[in-house]
Amino acid sequence: MDWKEMMSSELGYEPITTFWEDFSNAEGFGHDAVRNTYDRAMKEWHSDYKFLTELVIVLNHKIWDWYQIDDSLARVYDELWKKAAEFAETNLTEKELEYYYKTID
Repeated sequence: MDWKEMMSSELGYEPITTFWEDFSNAEGFGHDAVRNTYDRAMKEWHSDYKFLTELVIVLNHKIWDWYQIDDSLARVYDELWKKAAEFAETNLTEKELEYYYKTID
């Protein structure tokens, strides 16, 4: 079962971006590529609350995907997840924040 199928069947969330695939592709090129993928995603999509929400979800799931397999990569994802979550929680408006919390819950 791929990530999109898992999100849909187990969590009832339908992914709307290619973030999972983007980060998966970047992983093969190392930590800097993962960070660059995050920077590009934030630069382009930080003002779209649904995309930002999905970015936070993907980063969180990537932590768990790499936990106990590649601890240093899991830490990179943890760092990026914290940054994205803080940005979302600080900058989203009331309705956007409601969507964010409902979706990540």
